[in-house]
Amino acid sequence: MKPTQHIILEKVMQIEVWSDVICPWCYVGKRKLEIALSQFPHWESVQVVWRSFELDPTAPRNPSGTLNEMLAAKYSVTLQEAEAMNARVTEAAKEVGLEYHLESARPGNTFDAHRLLHYAASRQLDDVASERLMRGYFSESLPVGDINALAKLAPEFGITEQEARAILESDAYAEAVRADQARAADFGITGVPCFVIDERIVIAGAQPVEVFADTLRQAWQESST
Repeated sequence: MKPTQHIILEKVMQIEVWSDVICPWCYVGKRKLEIALSQFPHWESVQVVWRSFELDPTAPRNPSGTLNEMLAAKYSVTLQEAEAMNARVTEAAKEVGLEYHLESARPGNTFDAHRLLHYAASRQLDDVASERLMRGYFSESLPVGDINALAKLAPEFGITEQEARAILESDAYAEAVRADQARAADFGITGVPCFVIDERIVIAGAQPVEVFADTLRQAWQESST
């Protein structure tokens, strides 16, 4: 008789990421996390879960005006100050290999985009879908609140246009989006990006890669004791 073999599985560390697809710092934070994970020796044991967060739940699907005009109104600043804000985040994006074209960005309500991301998650496509939607919005002038534009983009992350349109024309995954937002409130999250490791350790904002790397090591060590 062969001796029984005992397979010891390495633990899994979960990182929940609250973000919005039109949050410029969220895309920067996503890339910084990915860089840190690429250097993390236990990266294969990390599960990243994308959570929905709406920066402006009251935004119309296809608002008029430029992003600079919307920022100026939202933060009560001048157009020049809004432009400077976008210039700063564009430079930060460039430092991690992202190309922003915020002068031609087409913001809008992101609730439908989040519903589509939840459907993508049900197909294990949430990471590639998040990446594609963010690149579409920040680099390619994707009208993020337009369900037709979202449906047409879906085949690029593994979902047929027909599937995506069926989801977007229904109310599917609406409760999943709201559940993510309720969970954010439970954690006291009021801004994004926000990264929660194993429901214990929080990284708020698009911190330097070194902060992500150090926090990953800390979380791993603490869970091993």
